[in-house]
Amino acid sequence: MDNERLKKQMDFILEMDKMKSIMRQTYLANGERKENDAEHSWHLALMAVLLKEYANEEVDLPIDVLKTMKMVLLHDAIEIDAGDTYAYDAAGNQTKKEREQKAADRIFPILPEDMAKEYRSLWEEFEESRTPEAKFAHVLDNA
Repeated sequence: MDNERLKKQMDFILEMDKMKSIMRQTYLANGERKENDAEHSWHLALMAVLLKEYANEEVDLPIDVLKTMKMVLLHDAIEIDAGDTYAYDAAGNQTKKEREQKAADRIFPILPEDMAKEYRSLWEEFEESRTPEAKFAHVLDNA
């Protein structure tokens, strides 16, 4: 067993635990409180699995659900450092991209190199929203 690889993976898992502390502007379905990033990401991953049949409108092949799940689970990881920028926060949106890039530069390298490259690439793919998986992930994120 590669102990260093496992340590890096565990360090990343502990880092992702911080997503539970990033509060969003949206409320839980029952309206009791606002959701956090971890709850939001989990909900999107669940929707990706349950609603995958609706993602294939414009493509000949089914989407890669595991890839989509990874995307939605990781898409807000950068908010650990960059914070959740509300859509109508004009000042925050001016620096959002720079803050998020800096956060990605710090957070993804916590992982072993191969995983860091894969997950950073998935995050960038989500941000670009060009692939069927990224487009579906964005629809879920905006639902």
